[in-house]
Formats: sequence, C-alpha cells, structure tokens
Amino acid sequence: MDTTTAPETGSLKIGWIGAGRMGAAMASRLARAGEDVTVWNRTRAKAEALTDVGCHVADTIADLRGLDVVFTMVSTPADLEQVLVGEGGLLADPDHVPGVVVDTSTVDVASSAAMRAACAERGVAFLASPVSGNGKVVTAGGLSLVVSGPEETYQRVAPLLDHLGKGATYVGEGDVARLAKIAHNLMLGVVTQCLAEITVLAEKGGMPRAAFLEFLNNSVMGSVFTRYKTPAFVNLDYTPTFTPILLRKDFDLGFEAAHDLDVPMPVCAATAAAVQATVSSGRVTEDFAILLDQQAHASGITLKSEDVAVDDGLGG
Repeated sequence: MDTTTAPETGSLKIGWIGAGRMGAAMASRLARAGEDVTVWNRTRAKAEALTDVGCHVADTIADLRGLDVVFTMVSTPADLEQVLVGEGGLLADPDHVPGVVVDTSTVDVASSAAMRAACAERGVAFLASPVSGNGKVVTAGGLSLVVSGPEETYQRVAPLLDHLGKGATYVGEGDVARLAKIAHNLMLGVVTQCLAEITVLAEKGGMPRAAFLEFLNNSVMGSVFTRYKTPAFVNLDYTPTFTPILLRKDFDLGFEAAHDLDVPMPVCAATAAAVQATVSSGRVTEDFAILLDQQAHASGITLKSEDVAVDDGLGG
C-alpha cells in the first residue's frame, strides 16, 4: 500500500473475520462504501447474509491470507488467538500472510500484545482498534474507534476506518488503545448506574421516567449515550446490546490495570458491585440496562413500561 497517498476505494483486498452483530454491520459498511471485502465466519450463513451488500464469502480463514488488510471482530481473547495463530489460522502459514491485521475486538492488553508479537514475527503489521458502539450504532454511522500501533500503518488504513463510522482516534504505539477502550467501558457502567439511580429517584418522587429523561437529555448533562439508553429506561426494553457478563469482564480488566498503575477507583468499585449483583440475579442474557430494575427493586418500587415512543437519537 502507498504510504503517502490514500488508497483508492476498492483498490485493496480486504478480509473480515467475525460476522456477529457488530462484525456484520461493520463489514457491511465497508462493502457499501465500495471496498472489496471477503468475509469468513464460523457459522457460514452469517457471512453469506452479507453477499446482499456486495461481500464475498471465504470458505476458510486460509482464503484471507495474502490480502492487503484483514479485520478481526471476535468475542474473546481465546477466539482472537484461534483465528490468528490456531490451527488453520490467518498466520498459520508464515509464507502466506496478509499485509496488515486490524483487530477491532475488545481484549485485554496482554492478549493484544501476544497477537502483536505473533504478527511481528511474520512481518505483519498489527493495529489494536477497539470500538465504541453496537450494531445499531454502526448502521447509523455513529461508531467510533480508538487505535494504537505503528503510526505509519494507521495512516495507511485510516480511510478504511473512516468508512466504519465517525472515524478513528490514534492514541499511540503498542496496545494503549486497549486501555482506552477499557476506560471507556468503565465510564459506560458508571454512567448507566448513575442514570438508574437518579431515574428511580425521580419516579419515586412522582415523575414519569419519559418526562424526567427528556429534561435530562435536553440539559447540559444529557449526552448521545443517555439519549440512546432512554427508550430502554422508559419502556423497559432490555433487548441485549451489551450484557452484564461482558460489562463485568471489562470492570475486571479495568481493576487489573488500576492495580498495576496504582490508580484508586472508588466510584468504579461501587458500580462494579451493582454490576455483579445483576450477574448474581441470573439476568445475564439481557441488556445491562437492567441496572434500572435492580435499583428500583432496592428502592421498593416496581417499574412498568410507560409505552411511550422515545427518540434514541440515532435517527432510525
């Protein structure tokens, strides 16, 4: 790839590993932007669903070796290791490898560093590029990415990252992007728990949740996120976008980093206890917005859906 000018749209051969809710939405945006994208997924039918937007389907991960750039979006560090260096993985043949690997998964720093080293041994550039958003946010063009690794490599793939949403923020060498994403998700939990507490306080004081949250969202304290979460809080729709189990994992990673860096995290510690309580309740397949139900129960009230149409701020 040319290091001085942006590659023309469609000139690069792009591979994509992982076509779950997030991966499918992201690969779809690349294809709709005119890029040449080939997708592999463990369940082939999920990859085949993307042919409607112009993606090709790979029979095996090996079919992606030798492409210019390969993105990965998988669930766990073990999954990332498997698709990269496991049997039949992207890097299993050291003589036939892609130019760049861009991992958009949320994994810990140690796992990311291990995969970076594996890529380096084979002459493959590696970017850590975790994302903020979910499938619906991706579709609406609201995804944001944080990236670390060789800056020259970042500059080469930045036009591809721009297709995925609002663009990417480069934060430095190595795997510091992982810490940025973990810190982001700590705030995600803290803000949601705070929102649950004040919403229950308002309701118990006699206010409809929709009215209180409309006021909040229109104030300086409102945000893209509070507006996005408002429909779930008003209508108690806990269709999962991010589960308590996944949020607990990120709190664990955050506390590990805080321990290593000697950073006290008292507010996060209190929120982590609330997140653990949702996990302990057994409601682990719903959205982490069930923190609202938990707060209501602790406050002696039972919530009911207000059955009100609420704008989530995503324009769809």
